[in-house]
Amino acid sequence: MTPPGSPPDAGATTAGVPSVVLVTGVSRFLGGHLAARLAADPRIERIVGVDTVPPSRDLLRRMGRAEFVRADIRNPLIAKVISGAGVDTVVHAALSAAPGSSGGRTAMKEMNVIGTMQLLAACQKASSVRRVVLKSTTAVYGSGSRDPAFFDESMTPKDLPSGGYAKDAAEIEGYLRGFGRRRPDVTTTVLRFCNYVGPRIDTVMTGYFALPVVPTVLGFDPRLQFLHEEDALAVLERAATEEHPGVFNVAGDGVLTLSQAIRRAGRVEVGVPSPAVGPVGRVLRSARVVDYTPEQMRFLNFGRVVDTSRLKERFGFRPRWTTVQAFDDYVRGRALRPVLGSERLAAAERMVLAAARRLA
Repeated sequence: MTPPGSPPDAGATTAGVPSVVLVTGVSRFLGGHLAARLAADPRIERIVGVDTVPPSRDLLRRMGRAEFVRADIRNPLIAKVISGAGVDTVVHAALSAAPGSSGGRTAMKEMNVIGTMQLLAACQKASSVRRVVLKSTTAVYGSGSRDPAFFDESMTPKDLPSGGYAKDAAEIEGYLRGFGRRRPDVTTTVLRFCNYVGPRIDTVMTGYFALPVVPTVLGFDPRLQFLHEEDALAVLERAATEEHPGVFNVAGDGVLTLSQAIRRAGRVEVGVPSPAVGPVGRVLRSARVVDYTPEQMRFLNFGRVVDTSRLKERFGFRPRWTTVQAFDDYVRGRALRPVLGSERLAAAERMVLAAARRLA
């Protein structure tokens, strides 16, 4: 099911269709399926996918004529891959948000930050490179009690991210700005994605909402945005094949509160006092139930909502799925069923209310 999106804006040009595209992180969902989409475009001569591990057999089959090269972007040898293939467009989709699946926080930071530095150094030396697209995150805005109702692309966080994926992404965006100053002939596009969900993609958030009992921070009900996996692929494909310089927030229209999302998923919400949030997160990580990091726990306190006007007006793309529709499609696709039936849930609610009246 491929969403049509919106027609290109007046500033976009199909004359910028690339000849050779390099996609990083093709062993993961977004990178691999993006390579598959680009391989289906007859206008593109060659697609090169790189990663430290090969894609699954099914994903490799979906990638079709795309070539897989086992390479580590932290190694300067990535420059030979780019120059040898005559790459003119680089889509950097390898940024990782999950320390557990990346071999720990140190390995994750090395891959994210050091890997991006080496990749940009290789792009700087390669005269063939004309476009660089970065898959970034709205986490660069942070999460805090003093946040505005909406973040637009010109805003900076009230509290800078202190660690983890958010800090990595902020540093990486800084490196890309520096690259753009050194290579003004190269178009740079930054796509700041909110949390994406869908029937097939596995993320920290999809794992979180699949828990039978979902821990939340007591007294907080943050506003959330979601992006459907197909919309994420569609906007990446558009950025790879058209000229769209600049920074763009990417999220579905509308918001859900955390409590609404939990109810729509049929899960049971359990409020955890703030002092216990850290220990609970460590238990979930150590048990490999959900790879939730401290900054993601902070996100559960305050949430984050971004403005997508620039995406619609300048980039010319409107996500097909709203936040609610994307989340509901994730729930349907994963066949999530209510943990408690309506009768048992109503009985539990009556019991809690009766206890509250007795205490009052």
